[in-house]
Amino acid sequence: MSGAGGLLRALVLHRRDYGNTSLLVELFAQGQGRFPAIAKGARRGRRPTSALLQPFQPLWVGVVGRGEVLTLTRVEAAARPFDLGGPALPCAFYLNELLMRLLGRHDPQAPIFAFYHAALGELAAGAHLDSVLRQFELRLLEGLGYAPSLDLVVDGGTPVAPDRHYLVEPGRGTRAAPAAAAGERVSGATLLALARGEALAPAQAREARALFRRLLQPHLGPKPLKSRELFRQWRGGRQE
Repeated sequence: MSGAGGLLRALVLHRRDYGNTSLLVELFAQGQGRFPAIAKGARRGRRPTSALLQPFQPLWVGVVGRGEVLTLTRVEAAARPFDLGGPALPCAFYLNELLMRLLGRHDPQAPIFAFYHAALGELAAGAHLDSVLRQFELRLLEGLGYAPSLDLVVDGGTPVAPDRHYLVEPGRGTRAAPAAAAGERVSGATLLALARGEALAPAQAREARALFRRLLQPHLGPKPLKSRELFRQWRGGRQE
């Protein structure tokens, strides 16, 4: 949806220097999807454009161009930045990295934009981190057409039972788990909590984290996620 004057509601996923004074930013905009844009002269002097073009700052942006890389013509703050401190900050960078790695460019993906904006708000509000991340991962996979059903068994369509264990495999769906698959089994209670958007107990959070690593891996490929290293650094600093 565009704002006044045809501006797009957007957030910065990534930015880097471009030339001597400009920035190349990767934006995720409502109704436009993910796309790169050049902010000409954004690093010249004390221009406020550079300060605004930061991750987690809601924006109104104007863009022009016909190629894949557009040109920013206007940047305004749409709201205060999301207040992300402590472990919420690397978690938010993790969301950005997932979007950078999994979304194609110029694919509108309106539901995913809404889920992303809501997830940042929940992280800033101090919501349970694992629950926020798992729900975002699930909604992202659903939006891309890769999410398996978590409350129905693929063979026969019978409901998942909370007191049984299951295997959830990329491209194959949910099925009853044989005893030999102990390392990859997920309890029905965890699957149902995920499907219903309920808060995860500690044991369920561990199961869900391992599950979504398996589900995301075929789409992320072998390249490690930088945001996971950021979280490890944060956690290591807290232990010192």
